[in-house]
Amino acid sequence: MLESFVSKLDEGQEKLKQLDGVMLIVNGIIWILGLLFLFDNLGYNVTTIVAGLGIGGIAIALAAQNILGDLFNYFVIFFDRPFEVGDSINVDGKAGTVEYIGIKTTRVRSLTGEQLVFANSDLTKSRIHNFKRMDRRRAVLTLGVVYETTHEQLAKIPTLIEEVIKAEREVTFDRAHFAKFGAYSLDFEVVYFVESAEYLTYMNVQQAINLKNYSKLFEDSLKLGLPTQRKTILVSK
Repeated sequence: MLESFVSKLDEGQEKLKQLDGVMLIVNGIIWILGLLFLFDNLGYNVTTIVAGLGIGGIAIALAAQNILGDLFNYFVIFFDRPFEVGDSINVDGKAGTVEYIGIKTTRVRSLTGEQLVFANSDLTKSRIHNFKRMDRRRAVLTLGVVYETTHEQLAKIPTLIEEVIKAEREVTFDRAHFAKFGAYSLDFEVVYFVESAEYLTYMNVQQAINLKNYSKLFEDSLKLGLPTQRKTILVSK
């Protein structure tokens, strides 16, 4: 019945993967109730047993506050759904894909391959970046040209960059401005949006735009302003 109910919810198939912890608790409650009914039918004083369980439960709760805290936070994750199995998340600089959500810990497969294990209490206290729910990615490009660039050329650069970006698919151009006088170059700031949450798509689009911008600026006889270093080597005989 529980599986049928959960499967009808939004993204129910994903939530079914998280149901193991709930089923463990439900099974435990059913077994406890079943044993109490059994002892009652056998003629034992169930009230005394329940009272004893209550006192023991208080002692166990005091001794296992952290475990119970993780258990309650499991239900918070299950019902509030800040993330689900299969989501790509970042927690305090640790990024990866959620593999398992348990009643005590949540396991995440990191980008470098190892498994990260988080206590549920730590996760609900942290700022979680859920990349699966991202609709698009914002890109900021800083581009500098040499100080020898003329006023007319500077005025043309935003238009050239806008043309390059608008020619790409799945990209929304936002702005391009001459932003500041840098230490080695005249710096432009460009902002655009890649209309995809996929990181590989984002990087492919960014690479294509960078290559086309580089080609376009050199076609227009502009030079990118980059700091250079000269090294003097002294050779003694």
